[in-house]
Amino acid sequence: MTDAQYVASRRPLWCGVAALFTDGRGRVVLEDVDYRPTCLLPGGGIDTGEAPSQAIAREVHEELGLTRRFSSVLAVDWIPPGTPGYPPGFPGEAIYVFDGGTLTEDDLAHVRLPGREITGVRRIEPALLPRHMDPANARRALAALRARINGAAPAILEDGRPLAPTPLDDLQVLRTPRKPQLWRWHTSHPVPVELPVRQAWGWLFADDGRVLVLIGQDTGFACLPGGTVEPADHGDPARTLRREAWEEARVRISDAHFLGYLHDETGGRPCARARYAAQITGWQPPRRDEATGQTYTRLLATPEQAAELFDWGDETADQLAAVHTAREKLGLPAPIPRPLTELPPGQLSEGSAAR
Repeated sequence: MTDAQYVASRRPLWCGVAALFTDGRGRVVLEDVDYRPTCLLPGGGIDTGEAPSQAIAREVHEELGLTRRFSSVLAVDWIPPGTPGYPPGFPGEAIYVFDGGTLTEDDLAHVRLPGREITGVRRIEPALLPRHMDPANARRALAALRARINGAAPAILEDGRPLAPTPLDDLQVLRTPRKPQLWRWHTSHPVPVELPVRQAWGWLFADDGRVLVLIGQDTGFACLPGGTVEPADHGDPARTLRREAWEEARVRISDAHFLGYLHDETGGRPCARARYAAQITGWQPPRRDEATGQTYTRLLATPEQAAELFDWGDETADQLAAVHTAREKLGLPAPIPRPLTELPPGQLSEGSAAR
């Protein structure tokens, strides 16, 4: 076969690019377009001879008026021939999903739309992407977002489905809308007497500096261990945390250190939601939480990875600073970013720590 015959024999393939942008609350930035009823991530086709990183920079500038450089790919997806929504003869397409990072409010204020094709921009809670995108595009966006949180190699997808699913994929994390927790963060201690402490949550550290995050197996909903202060706790939120850590996650913890509180106001009644830090000292296999009926999968994450699973808004950075200060006081190392892993299901005796 000659070179010309070989080139002619290769089946044509489309190649495209997309950018995953989020705002300061972790909502995904989508475009409204005039040529289909559903939304898309910013992006488009790669021109002949154009590198993918050049293509996405060009598309983002053309569609949003933003000048960006892109160097990190979150996912590569294969869209098979015959996929609905494509013209007859569609040969299939490979799409590179680049990490666009976080767009600040100032960035979003400087978005300039072209005179055609792109008619608007919206910010969507990750769990609600399937309401705004077609199913394959929503799967791709969520897989890319989970890959960003994992912080490892790009996810390899076929029709939006990972070939090597991570725990975040298996649990379908972010399929349930997050509850906004946009309360003001305070580090003063003690909590003012006029603010009853309604809940106590904990940053529970393994010995590698990572923290425990609980994922509801039925919902994919993420939470920190903790819960509502009950009469049996005798007004001691630290005792609440110790009890809830055992009931929800079957983990034992060291003495809890107060980090701060969130000032909430529910039904016109001010209250505090306290946050503590402690070290995991032992655990047993998980079981169903009698209070909620939920069984949790226990994942270890860096504090930054954990925060990406929540909707805390502008208060996130100050909370993370308090968490790392507590970690240093506990004598624990700065965690190395890596994919989230499950706490081993077996039993560990009191006095040992997670690895």
